[in-house]
Amino acid sequence: MKPVFSAGNRITLLETGSGYFPALIAAIDGAQVEVHLESYIYADDATSRSVTQALVRAAQRGVSVHVMVDGFGSPDFLSAPGYALIAAGVQVLVYRPEVARLRLRRHRLRRLHRKVAMIDGRIAFIGGINIIEDVVAPEMTAPRLDYAIAVEGPLLATIHRAAHHLWRLVRWANFRRRVAEGATASPQVQPAGEIDAAFVVRDNLRHRRDIEEAYLDAIEAAQNEVVLASAYFLPGRRIRRALIDAAARGVRVVVLLQGRVEYVLQHYATQALYGSLIAGGVAIHEYRPSFLHAKVAVVDGHWATVGSSNIDPFSLLMAREANVIVRDTGFAAELRASLERAITNDGVEIRADDLRKRSLLTRAACWLAYSAVRIAVGIAGYRSGDYRG
Repeated sequence: MKPVFSAGNRITLLETGSGYFPALIAAIDGAQVEVHLESYIYADDATSRSVTQALVRAAQRGVSVHVMVDGFGSPDFLSAPGYALIAAGVQVLVYRPEVARLRLRRHRLRRLHRKVAMIDGRIAFIGGINIIEDVVAPEMTAPRLDYAIAVEGPLLATIHRAAHHLWRLVRWANFRRRVAEGATASPQVQPAGEIDAAFVVRDNLRHRRDIEEAYLDAIEAAQNEVVLASAYFLPGRRIRRALIDAAARGVRVVVLLQGRVEYVLQHYATQALYGSLIAGGVAIHEYRPSFLHAKVAVVDGHWATVGSSNIDPFSLLMAREANVIVRDTGFAAELRASLERAITNDGVEIRADDLRKRSLLTRAACWLAYSAVRIAVGIAGYRSGDYRG
C-alpha cells in the first residue's frame, strides 16, 4: 500500500537519547488525558526509571496511561518497571509473552518492534529508540547512535488511530486479562507546520510490505544520492539490486552500518553481503565509537525516513514496525548533515582490499551466519525468493 501523505505537519528531529528522553518526559508530564507508549525494549536502568516515574506521575493525576512492550525484547518487564506501573494504575500489556524461551516456534520472531508514543493526541514520538540507557558501556566513546522524531499536526490522526487499534487488538487477544482502554483524547489535526509526512507501518495483514516498498520506490527514483543507516542490514535481493542499480546510474550510495559486534549472527551475516555491494559501487562505512541503532535514510535531499524498521528480514518480513516518511528539504538536510558527521568523523570505510585481507575463518563465519539467517527465515514460514541468495 502506498504511503498516504498529509500536509501541514511539524517534524522535529531528535538525535540519541539525550535529545529524545527529555522531550518524551516533558510531554508525559504535560499530559492531561491519555498516554500511549509502545516499546520493544523497556529496561530497568536509570533512563527507564525516569520514564517510569513520569508515567506514574501522569497516572496519579488521573491521566489514562497505556504501556505495551514486547515479550521477547522485554522478558523481565513485569518484575521491575511493569510492577511499579501497574501499582500506580497504568494499563500494561505484553505483546506475545515468552512462555518457553528455549523453544523455537514458527511465529516466535513476529515481534512488536515499533517505538511509538502518543500523548493527548497533540504530539507523537516515532523512531528507533527503546526505553533503555543511552550509554552502553564505559569503553564506548559515544552514546548509542539512534534517532526519533516528534510529530505535531494532521499526521497525528493516523498515528493515534494506529496506536489505539493495536491496543484493542492485543487487549482482546489477551484472554487472561481484559485491560480497559480508558479515556481517549481526540487527535489535534490542525496544521502545525509546513511538512508533508506519512506514517507507514508493517504488520502481518494489510501492510506486510509497505515499508519495504517505500524504500524501494525512493531508491529506484533516486537521481543524486542515497544515504542510509541501519543497525541490522541484511537486504533481500530487490533492495540490493536497487542500491546497485542506483550506483550504476551515477547516484552516490552510502550505507552506514554497525561496526561493533552486538549480535554475532546479524553482524557476520551482514558482512557476507559486503563484497557484492562494494563491487556494485555502494560505499559501506562502519560506525565504531558505540553501537549504531539508527534506522534512517535520506534520498536526493528531499525524501527522508525515521523509524523502527531495519533493512533485514526480521523487520521487513516479521515484526510490527513503524516509520514516518518525510518530504521536506529542510528536515532531510538536517538528518543528512547528522549522518554525514557520523560517517566523516566516526565511520570507517570498508574497501574491496579490506575484504581480500580477511582470513578464511572470517569469510566462513560470514557465510555460515548468512545461511543461518536464511534458515531462520524459512523456519518462521517465510520462503520468499528475495532472501535465497
